[in-house]
Amino acid sequence: MFKSFEKKFQKVNKGRIFYRIGGFGPPLLLLHGYPQNHYMWNKIADELAKDFTVILPDLRGYGQSFVIKGDDKHINYSKREMAKDMVQLMDKIGYSKFLLGGHDRGGRVAHRLARDYRDKVIALSVMDICPTLDMYNATDQDFATNYFHWFFLIQPKFIPENFISKDPKTWLNYCLKKWSGGFNFKGVEKYYLKYFKDYKRIHSSCEDYRAGATIDLVHDKKDLNKKLNIPLQVLWGKNGRVGKKFKPLKVWQKYTTKKVEGKDFNCKHFIAEEAPKQTLQELVKFLSKYSNFNY
Repeated sequence: MFKSFEKKFQKVNKGRIFYRIGGFGPPLLLLHGYPQNHYMWNKIADELAKDFTVILPDLRGYGQSFVIKGDDKHINYSKREMAKDMVQLMDKIGYSKFLLGGHDRGGRVAHRLARDYRDKVIALSVMDICPTLDMYNATDQDFATNYFHWFFLIQPKFIPENFISKDPKTWLNYCLKKWSGGFNFKGVEKYYLKYFKDYKRIHSSCEDYRAGATIDLVHDKKDLNKKLNIPLQVLWGKNGRVGKKFKPLKVWQKYTTKKVEGKDFNCKHFIAEEAPKQTLQELVKFLSKYSNFNY
């Protein structure tokens, strides 16, 4: 894994971000989801590095990046603050413009980043999500049953933290197996557990979800009519909850003035690991069309 990548830390305003960087060509920033870290890109990173300079950070509170205490309004883990880290990271390593992709929680950070820093993102790919506001608005018994973690993780601190910390391995493996339909992660889950099991990071990840149910919705409602005007790709697993409950291309079309591109794969949630060849192919095909820019 990551044969062509260097491991680095970069100081941003609130702390140090861990990231890997490798490859040549236009910069591509990829953001991971829950309960993972940058290792989720392990099956496609080296191939992407043949066409792009790939930057793989751990989001604040995840992996090896800095942890900051949660606050009463959950601002410290708002997608706006997490996006700000990523923009500062890219500025510090020398990229004023870049391509952007995100899976799961990282897709939500990427969406906010593209909204708040419209002059920096050339093209955006979001993976196996619909916008947070739409997903909450569509909540019914089916959604609540399958996304029960959305409602468990937002409970007052430190209720979910204490439950998860009693046996973080079981919780992590439950999330990975349930959302993938029993996919074999072939040992990479040990790199997820290594950092996730830290109580401070369990708390950080809960704050990520608490922010998603509070301050992020405030920001999203305020920006509802401020559409993106950059190329947007949506990729998802047709057997997962997003694929079964939503029409992702139609939902995302409300958020941009450009025609949304994308497709589904015969898998569930973790598309970069469950369907790496298809994910790689579609990412390269989409992003290569927008790779001729000054960065």
